[in-house]
Amino acid sequence: MRVLVISDTHSKHENLETLLKKEEPFDLAVHLGDAEGCEDKIRAMAGCPLEIVAGNCDFMTALPMEQEIEIGRHRVFLTHGHYYNVNAGYEDIKKEARGRDCGIVMFGHTHRPLVFKGKHIIAVNPGSLSYPRQDGRKPSYIVMNVSASEEPDFQICYL
Repeated sequence: MRVLVISDTHSKHENLETLLKKEEPFDLAVHLGDAEGCEDKIRAMAGCPLEIVAGNCDFMTALPMEQEIEIGRHRVFLTHGHYYNVNAGYEDIKKEARGRDCGIVMFGHTHRPLVFKGKHIIAVNPGSLSYPRQDGRKPSYIVMNVSASEEPDFQICYL
């Protein structure tokens, strides 16, 4: 299974179009918030099922604030991250995911990509396709591959 993980597109879609041309096909796309009302456009662009949660810039939306999904045999907690103070660290969000019996947590908000593989939790942040904040400021996303043995692999990718 091949999963595209994105966040913080902020209604700017040129980079999403570029990465989809470069990387598709995907079996699933995950958007971790701050789509700013463009969830239908993103769903149409993705060309595969889309799971999406609301971010701190998604006003007046019916999107869920958080979700728990299954990817292969893995329980995954999806959230934007702002309710867990992720700009100050990741302990709160990892603790929440473990409390929900999820082995993977995916979040955005910081605009900085991250893959953390701990003993009991994997934390994943794709960064931002529109307003990257990490050194080099390259738009980023994550490609998750789940092998036949069900082991997840996460690759931070840059445009």
